[in-house]
Amino acid sequence: MERNEVELRVKKVIAEVLEMDQSKIQPEANFIFDLGADSMQSLMLVAGLEEEFNIRMDEDKALEIQSVLGAVDYVGSILAEKEHAK
Repeated sequence: MERNEVELRVKKVIAEVLEMDQSKIQPEANFIFDLGADSMQSLMLVAGLEEEFNIRMDEDKALEIQSVLGAVDYVGSILAEKEHAK
């Protein structure tokens, strides 16, 4: 999957969970400081990304991610591993 598509789908999930306009989500945005996510929303983001991409994420690693780009990179790495395992 192309990185651009991963980024668009990650932003879609963020917009749904945080109930905000997808166009306001910048790649370098911090989930807490810029987007206002709380701990419950962080868990919802992990679940939403797992569902959107049909993947399993290490919850501890996922919750350490602080930015949109970090989430894109992490999801991308999981998808690459999944593709490589085929």
